[in-house]
Amino acid sequence: MATLSAWPNPNPNPNPNPNFNPEQSQTLDFDSLMSSQPQSPPPEEESPSTSPPPPSSLLQVSFNQDHACFAAATDNGFRIFNCDPFRELFRREFDGGGIGHVEMLFRCNILALVGGGSHPQYPPNKVMIWDDHQGKCIGELSFRAAVRGVRLRRDRIIVIVEQKVFVYNFADLKLLHQIETIANPKGLCAVSQGSDSLVLACPGLHKGQIRVEHYALKKTKFISAHDSRIACFALTLDGQLIATASTKGTLIRIFNTDKGTLLQEVRRGANAAEIFSLAFSSTAHWLAVSSDKGTVHVFGLKVNSSVPEHEKSQSSSNLDAANNSSSSSLSFIKLKGVLPKYFNSEWSVAQFRLQEGSHYTVAFGLQKNTVIILGMDGSFYRCQFDPEHGGEMTQLEYHNFLKPETALLEDKR
Repeated sequence: MATLSAWPNPNPNPNPNPNFNPEQSQTLDFDSLMSSQPQSPPPEEESPSTSPPPPSSLLQVSFNQDHACFAAATDNGFRIFNCDPFRELFRREFDGGGIGHVEMLFRCNILALVGGGSHPQYPPNKVMIWDDHQGKCIGELSFRAAVRGVRLRRDRIIVIVEQKVFVYNFADLKLLHQIETIANPKGLCAVSQGSDSLVLACPGLHKGQIRVEHYALKKTKFISAHDSRIACFALTLDGQLIATASTKGTLIRIFNTDKGTLLQEVRRGANAAEIFSLAFSSTAHWLAVSSDKGTVHVFGLKVNSSVPEHEKSQSSSNLDAANNSSSSSLSFIKLKGVLPKYFNSEWSVAQFRLQEGSHYTVAFGLQKNTVIILGMDGSFYRCQFDPEHGGEMTQLEYHNFLKPETALLEDKR
């Protein structure tokens, strides 16, 4: 059960912000916010003996829908960054109030906030709709259980609680659909971003099951993806493909979302691992995976989503070369079924080594064959992989986005 209210607004209105149009606001230039939006109040003058404030603790990081920006939720507010070139766009700091989840809507002024940390700015069972033009919340969605995740489209708001998914219309925050799921403490959910159709994926009611809603087709598809519990999944932008990983973390499977057909299976490794994130490239020719083993893997995919033909042909030639390179060491194996399945596995084309045990989120960069990696320690990496020969990725850039603003400026010099 969820309740809706405008906040603050003396006159109740089913649309808390009638002037907001997600379609129009998506192209907003964040630089305008930095000059027009009132910033957090400047600190009072301190005596020389006063120690600097402690650094902010990072509670969550997430990319926006096209991976051009990312948001960082901290124990005293949130910050928005551009990926390429890397720079902090703006930050909003509250008086000791933590944000546990911040979800962007492309590059527009509307964000979804959920309180978090030891002193939440907002109750953890509410989703606050923040308008950065006004510098305040313009609406809220309240739930009986703690919010585990939020996903945004230009026309929908999706809220995930422990055992339910709620789908709302963005224009008036009207509840459109409720979906029951198995226990989902991570708030797993993925939505397509194509304007012509909405595809939503969430855990089903059984272990290892994915439920896919094709709203334009009025169709629900259940996919038995794994024997173990689902740990992570990701959709392509058009929602035609889904990549899934279980709590074992050794195999990644790619399915067609319409028919639920298994199209490809790739192997991250032999030992169990916790998969933190999965991400398709915009052409759906590459899949990136991060885990607690400290290595980011890039796999070549043999399946195609609906991408332009010139991009398909160009990527396919590189993909064939990369797959040949990654499988050359196993080319001596000809007797399928004689040796264990492990030896016939498809392995990653490219890798990037990081600190084992740390939490990293991965996405593909806007520049060709680049990968962006965000760490919960505040690390930002931009790497490049060779689509023809594979192997170790090349680090192009590194920053720590939790450093004070002055330190970030020095990093860029």
